Parts: sequence; structure tokens; C-alpha cells
Amino acid sequence: MKMGMIGLGKMGGNMVLRLTRGGQEVVGYDRSEESVALIEQQGAKGARTMDELIEALGEPGQRAVWVMVPSGKITQSVIDDLGQRLAPGDIVVDGGNSNFKDTMRRAEELGAKGIHMVDVGTSGGVWGLSEGYAMMVGGHEEAVERMRPVLEVLAPAPDQGWGRMGPSGSGHYVKMVHNGIEYGMMQSYAEGFELMRHKEEFGLDMAQIAELWRYGSVIRSWLLDLTAEALKNSADFDQLSDYVADSGEGRWTIIDSIEQGVPTPVITLATQMRFRSQQETSYAGQMLSAMRRAFGGHAVKTLETPKKEGFVPEVEPGQHPKAAAPENIPASKGKHQGDGSVKEQLGETGQKRTTGDQ
Repeated sequence: MKMGMIGLGKMGGNMVLRLTRGGQEVVGYDRSEESVALIEQQGAKGARTMDELIEALGEPGQRAVWVMVPSGKITQSVIDDLGQRLAPGDIVVDGGNSNFKDTMRRAEELGAKGIHMVDVGTSGGVWGLSEGYAMMVGGHEEAVERMRPVLEVLAPAPDQGWGRMGPSGSGHYVKMVHNGIEYGMMQSYAEGFELMRHKEEFGLDMAQIAELWRYGSVIRSWLLDLTAEALKNSADFDQLSDYVADSGEGRWTIIDSIEQGVPTPVITLATQMRFRSQQETSYAGQMLSAMRRAFGGHAVKTLETPKKEGFVPEVEPGQHPKAAAPENIPASKGKHQGDGSVKEQLGETGQKRTTGDQ
């Protein structure tokens, strides 16, 4: 199978490189000439236009195009374009973090044209190039089976880390819940370490504790491994903003839990904490301060200097994952790759708030 990859950011670009190194025929396309050139410099094939990409994939009915762009309007635009270019029997793969309801709708629309839709919830981040990706796959069995050679190369092992979850939408649904769980785990670790750091009379060593917990502890995990590595290397978190982006999956998980009547209090609160981090100041907090002074005449604090934040671009395809390590963030340099916006790089373009009867 010849496959095209649309979107050569830190995920899509690295996936092209892993597939190429694994012997698969893949052609990468991005609206950024710089991104295409970057994968070509590392031995992969690139295309400069959509026409060139489609032309390189061979016979109609046998082609597959993997879409790895920010979720929301951008994904919709790319899939609409592919729907006009591809033929019955061809496959469109959405490997981004799309809302599973959008995926189900898109599968129905493409299916009316005889085009298969496969959704792949993909986890692995910048380590996927070397370690492989966990992939939760949805779609018709025949289409998923045709994608098997690609999935086996992208996965940590041919028989590990990937599987068909069910029909179209199921892959993105499972990945949505996966990310909701991730929010909860990250929040729990962060709160625990902050609590210990404030227990000054014990003089606790955060790096020692994180390293200890990695072995034999019931709370060991890959997230803890990364945290321990950062603390061991004396990561200076003081230079980081406490702004934490959310790409939408936590919100969608909460909405689904409400629709099904299934309680998810930890995931819900972890997501709410991300919302709080995204506020420069909390209007609710300011109101509380004003009310407390009004009824009790208490002292209050005022804002003298507004918070100023910088921006460190995402890691480029092919870079060693340690470039993303916390201790390397303040020193990170490099131009803004491609022409993606800050919101795209932070992963915030797929947010979908529901209002009214939605």
C-alpha cells in the first residue's frame, strides 16, 4: 500500500519518518514548504501540493491518506477536500483528536461516496518515533485490515499497542476517554508533589521521591518516569507559566459522562483546573475578594503588574524527545515552524463548547 500523510507537525512528521524507516511507502504533505523539506532531509518523500500527493499514491480504489492536522475546522476542510479527490475504495484515516461524533458523521458522508473512513486515536507524543504509538482504531473491519501493515509499523510492536475498537468513531471515543484519564493522572501527580514541596520542615527531595516511586510503587507510570527524569536533571519549573492548554478531549469526556449519567468527578475537576490555569485572573476570585472586604472590611491585594507569558514552539519532527524535557524548555530556541498559529501548536483548535440544545 502507498499512503499519503497530510500534516507534518511533531506527530505527523515523526510518523512519516517511522513508516519510511520501517519500509513502508509513504509521501508527506504539509502547507509549509519548510515542514516538507525537513522530512525530506531525513530520508522521507515529500509532496508540495495536494495534486502531487494524490498523484503519488497510485491507482484509485487502492489509496490511503492519513490526516494528521489540528482537530475542528482544519480537519473538516482537509477531509472535505479529500472527499472530492478520492475514489470509491480509497481510505481516509483521521489520526488526530477529533470529536467522535464528528467522526461518525464524516464516515457516513464519505461512505455515501464509497470512501472508507478509519479513525485512529493516537498516543505517544514525541516519543512515538523511537518507541512506537498506541493506536485505538475505529472503522469497517475490511478497511482496518488493509491498514494493518501501516499500523504494525507505527505500533510499539506488530502485535502490541494497537487494535480495532469497533465501528467508525469508536477509536476517537476510546482516545477521548484515554485523554480524560490522562488529565486526572497528571493533576494528581502535580498536586501531590506540590503538597510535599510545601512541607518545608521535612526537607523532602522531590527527585528522590519520584525515582523511588518508579520501582515497586502502585502509582508508577510513564508519566512518573518523565517527571522523575525532569526532577533528576534539576528542571527549573519557576521559568514556566502555569498555563496548561486543553485540546478538547477532557471537555468531551465530561459531556459524554453527563449524557450517559456516568459520574466522572476526578476527570471533571482536573479539566476545570486547566480552565483556571488559562485565566490571567479569575473574575470569580476578584468578586470573592471584593465581597470579603465589603462585609468584613478585610485587607485585599490589587494587581500592579499584569502577567506576561512567552511561547516556546513545539518540537520538530525527528528531534530527540529530550528536546521536550522540562529542563530544556527555557533554553529552547527556534523559529515558529510552518505557518500554524499558537493555538494550533498548543492543541487548542479542537475545543468545542456546547450551548443551548447542542
